[in-house]
Amino acid sequence: QVQVVDSGGGLVQAGGSLRLSCAASGSIFRINAMGWYRQAPGKQRELVAIMTSGGTTNYADSVKGRFTISRDNAKNTVYLQMNSLKPEDTAVYYCNADIRDSEGYVFRYWGQGTQVTVSS
Repeated sequence: QVQVVDSGGGLVQAGGSLRLSCAASGSIFRINAMGWYRQAPGKQRELVAIMTSGGTTNYADSVKGRFTISRDNAKNTVYLQMNSLKPEDTAVYYCNADIRDSEGYVFRYWGQGTQVTVSS
């Protein structure tokens, strides 16, 4: 069994900062990419940032220069530092992890989501 638990959301004023955390636990052989997606009301889920096990990152254009993704591979944890937040960043943020089991199969696991609300 694998669990992915994300946390750290909240209410913040525009221009403020938040740090999201996501930890994977359980029967894990290796974690490939870990990342963050978000879904605003009435919109599709979109990629925010992703980091491979080798450290390669990819960001949505809308967050470049404001958000930073990082990983602690020893703790199977990924973080999203969000600075200069804007009201349009308001969404439920979901962590995901591509986890390989001992037989070599890779599955994508999702966190339960954490609400980020940015007031103007």
